[in-house]
Amino acid sequence: MAQSPAKANLASSAGARGGDLAHDRAAQASPAIAAAARIATAHLHEPGCLLPILHAAQDELGCIPPETVQTIAEILNLSRAEVHGVITFYPHFRSEPAARHVVQLCRAEACQAMGADALAGHARARLGCDFHEHSADGAVTLEPVYCLGLCAQSPAMLIDGRPHARVTPQRFDRLLGRALEESA
Repeated sequence: MAQSPAKANLASSAGARGGDLAHDRAAQASPAIAAAARIATAHLHEPGCLLPILHAAQDELGCIPPETVQTIAEILNLSRAEVHGVITFYPHFRSEPAARHVVQLCRAEACQAMGADALAGHARARLGCDFHEHSADGAVTLEPVYCLGLCAQSPAMLIDGRPHARVTPQRFDRLLGRALEESA
């Protein structure tokens, strides 16, 4: 009896779990799968290694491609669903590459109390996209982030990893405009 596509998609190949077969198959696959296998193997013996592996994979590949999840799961002797669950639980991880510029707006309580919801509304309108999406021109990815540690200077955001505090809608427009000009 054949599994439904959803179950087959999340099921792990138990025969290859954590063994040499998983490594051999990964080495013959796409560059992303080979990179995921190399990264997972490098961190395999660290306690709590799944998060460091996911961070390293996203740093190297720009995202965690869905086709790499199976390889990571097999090397760690986890199910694909367990790895997928961690990826989807943390909003930091993405399954497709970000745009050239990444705007991360703080969504924590201190920033919300100081106007982050209005700022988020302005950013969504200005970019023409919601969180976890790209702007209409494909130049900017808008992402939520939960606490940048700038609570006393909220609302805060990152543009391409650089922190900005006390951000108003007008300041958002200026900072974004500057980032777009610098890359042109």
